Amino acid sequence: MNTDTRIDVAVIGGGPAGLMAAEVTSRAGLGVHVFDGMPSVGRKFLLAGKGGMNLTHAEPLPAFVGRYGAQSDRMRPLLESFGPQQVRHWAAGLGIDTFVGSSQRVFPTDMKAAPLLRAWLQRLRHPGGNGVPVSFHMRHRWCGWHEDGGLLFDTPTARLRVNARATVLALGGMSWARLGSDGAWVPWLQAAGIAVAPLRPSNCGFDVIDGWSTFFADRFAGQPFKSVVIRAIDASGQVFERKGEFVATATGVEGSLIYAASGLLRDEIERSGRATLELDLLPDRSADQVLAQVSHPRGSRSLSSHLKSRLGLDGIKMAIVNERVDKETLHDPARLAVLLKALPITLARPRPVDEAISSAGGVAWSALDDGLMVRTRPGLFCAGEMLDWEAPTGGYLLTACLASGVRVGDGVVAHLRAGSQPDRASRISE
Repeated sequence: MNTDTRIDVAVIGGGPAGLMAAEVTSRAGLGVHVFDGMPSVGRKFLLAGKGGMNLTHAEPLPAFVGRYGAQSDRMRPLLESFGPQQVRHWAAGLGIDTFVGSSQRVFPTDMKAAPLLRAWLQRLRHPGGNGVPVSFHMRHRWCGWHEDGGLLFDTPTARLRVNARATVLALGGMSWARLGSDGAWVPWLQAAGIAVAPLRPSNCGFDVIDGWSTFFADRFAGQPFKSVVIRAIDASGQVFERKGEFVATATGVEGSLIYAASGLLRDEIERSGRATLELDLLPDRSADQVLAQVSHPRGSRSLSSHLKSRLGLDGIKMAIVNERVDKETLHDPARLAVLLKALPITLARPRPVDEAISSAGGVAWSALDDGLMVRTRPGLFCAGEMLDWEAPTGGYLLTACLASGVRVGDGVVAHLRAGSQPDRASRISE
């Protein structure tokens, strides 16, 4: 085992939270080393930007903060210091112009993540002014602490021990393990006496109870339900109702509308063993209008032809009716009309956390001080998705990761300035 000379700051995890913590601390004149187990940094960031890099959201800050649900009060101070407007200013400082889309989501003008990441890494490596260049160490997988408190890393050539005056853990949650966020850190923190809430899927799909029929799965998996409303109520009376679209999968449902309701649905499944959402297939028609059209004489036409002609119901929408409505009800206009406006879909389980866009749970807020330093372990900080919060898609996830990185960076600087100032070293020997 090889040991390094002492360094100022070790940032473990090269995602947005870790990189932002590195930027803040290096600007303060500290020697910062970023370690990541993958061959390059920002892999999840790049994949998330594949369909258009959604940086943040332009809604007013009070509404923005409310998107963090039960953890809104915890997130408010972070977002008030570094919120949506600050994200746009930060991107502009990297030469990346942004615009607000029709949904109020904020994107780079070229819609791409890679140019932003390249500019960011260039600035970290060559900060100019009083900043200290950040050093990067790829394929360095953190594997806990040495008995003397040093950080242990497995590298392609040897096991490395690193002693740092401050350590930032920004290891992500447990979604998309192939990109580095595998939750391997959980037992090490728990063994150190740091409270960690169980990691659970967030912004995830679900399996329907008893599955789809072979016909429906083979024919319609991957197809979208467009312009529908889903409504769900949990045991406490909390209601989710929103218009949008989602996708049928081979085993259930996923997509933006399902992701938006996923926290409520997941929690209800944990409480009750299942969750039911109601699907309004015709949200632009009233219940009376639907009943009138369903009840209209159809002559010799089939029911499918009749519903297509009178209500525009066809494709996957007609398929889900045939999938979930028994034959007797199909021929009862009054009952059928009710179901077209509120078709129950019962969910058995969320998809595995590794398939989710993000994860809920993580390091408990009670374990951290206002600077996100672990109360029982001075000099150890946590940032990003490994904290116990969750948010919907739409720029909220990235903004919170960046904001927590800023808060941690400030916390590291304050912690080190308050302590002794030994000679710094920025070399790591392997």
